[in-house]
Amino acid sequence: MKKDIENRGDLDLMLSAFYEKALKDDLIRHFFLSVVPLDLHHHLPLITDFWESVLLNKGGYRKNVMEVHLDINQKSSIEPEHLARWVSLFTGTVDGLFEGPRALLAKQRAQSIATMMGIKIAQKNALQL
Repeated sequence: MKKDIENRGDLDLMLSAFYEKALKDDLIRHFFLSVVPLDLHHHLPLITDFWESVLLNKGGYRKNVMEVHLDINQKSSIEPEHLARWVSLFTGTVDGLFEGPRALLAKQRAQSIATMMGIKIAQKNALQL
């Protein structure tokens, strides 16, 4: 039996494993490598803050995650298949490492975030027509 997500170290492990997959994925890697080149040493602590606030009720994340991704969408369109792949890689990573209530919550929140992001992107695109 795998353990549940319990602390920041678990989130670091999960997110490092996720980005290792995402940076190799043919469908979404260009967002991280070309559109907004990702400095993992800078990005991982920030995204860990985000997931720590979502899963462990810690309050360290201060950015608007939707605005960040709407800006990325302006540079290179984020399509539903990109969001679906992100969710698939994320949930697969969680499943490979953890199980339990927080692991389930992480997967549910990832799906919710992708759904909301898709809605916000579609709304913004419709306003620009």
